[in-house]
Amino acid sequence: MNVFEPIRKPSKLDQKVAGASYSALAAVMEQLETEQPEIEIDETAEKIKIPLPALKLLGEILKAMGDGKMISIVPIATEVTTQAAAEILGCSRPHLVKLLEEGKIPFTKVGKHRRIMFDDIVKYHQEMKKQQKQHIIDIMNADEETGLSDS
Repeated sequence: MNVFEPIRKPSKLDQKVAGASYSALAAVMEQLETEQPEIEIDETAEKIKIPLPALKLLGEILKAMGDGKMISIVPIATEVTTQAAAEILGCSRPHLVKLLEEGKIPFTKVGKHRRIMFDDIVKYHQEMKKQQKQHIIDIMNADEETGLSDS
C-alpha cells in the first residue's frame, strides 16, 4: 500500500456492501474457535488462512466503511514525509516543519529531507486532542465561575 495515495470516502455502494459484509463477518467471528480461521473466496473457491487479529481488523475496516468513514492503514514503523505528516495532522507543511524544528515532534533527516515516524505523529495528535479537551473544560469551568453559563 502506498502511503501517499489520496484517501477517499467510500461510495454509497461500497458502504452498503461493507455494512452487509460486516454484519455477516461479526456473526461468524463469534463462532470461531481457532486463531487462524480459514475463509473461502467464492469466486475462485480458494481457501485462505487468516490470523484472527487480521480478521478482526478487517471487521473494523468493514464497519467503518459501512458507516461512510474514510480508511487508511499505515504500518506503525512507517516513516512519512513532512507533506504526508501535515496531511495526517490536518495542518500546512510549513507549520509542521515549525513543530519539528521546535522539537515538538521527533524526526530524522535523510539527506536534506525530514522523515517522521508515523507513531510519533499519532502521539502528537493524541496529545493535542487531550490538550484541546482540557482547554474546553477550563473555559466551561471559567464560564460557570463567572456566571456566564446558562445553568
